[in-house]
Amino acid sequence: MVRRFKSERISTSRSLARWNQGYTLLEMMIVIVIIGILLSIALPIYTQSILRSRESVLHNDLFEMRKLISQYTLDKQKAPQSLDDLVQGGYIKQIPKDPMTNEANWEAPTCDELSSLDQQDPGICDVHSASNALSSEGTAYSSW
Repeated sequence: MVRRFKSERISTSRSLARWNQGYTLLEMMIVIVIIGILLSIALPIYTQSILRSRESVLHNDLFEMRKLISQYTLDKQKAPQSLDDLVQGGYIKQIPKDPMTNEANWEAPTCDELSSLDQQDPGICDVHSASNALSSEGTAYSSW
C-alpha cells in the first residue's frame, strides 16, 4: 500500500478540478487557428480536383458522343440531324449533361462534307461543350 502525503493529495485534486473545468480561451483559439490553416490548404486542392474530374468527364462524354455520331453515320448512311437522333436510333439511352454547364445543351455543328462514300445526307459531324469558360489547360471548353 502506497502512502500519500496530505499535500500530494491536495495538488492532485486541484489538477483534476482544473481539468474538469474545460478548455481555456487560448487553447480554443489555437485549435481554431490550426483548423483554419488546414482548411486554407485543403480547400484549393479540393476545388482543383473537382475541376479535373469534371474535365475528365467532359473528355469522356465528347469521345463517346463523337464515336456514336460516327457509328450512326456509317450504319444509317446519313448523318444524324440532331443529338436526339442518337437517342431515337437506340445508340444512347439519353443525352448526357454537359458537366461544365450541368445541362444537356451541347453544340452540335452541321457539316456539309460527307464522311463516307455511302453517306447520302449531311448532318451533324461533331459535338462541343456549350460552356465558354476556360479549362485548366487555358483553352475554351467549347473548342474541345
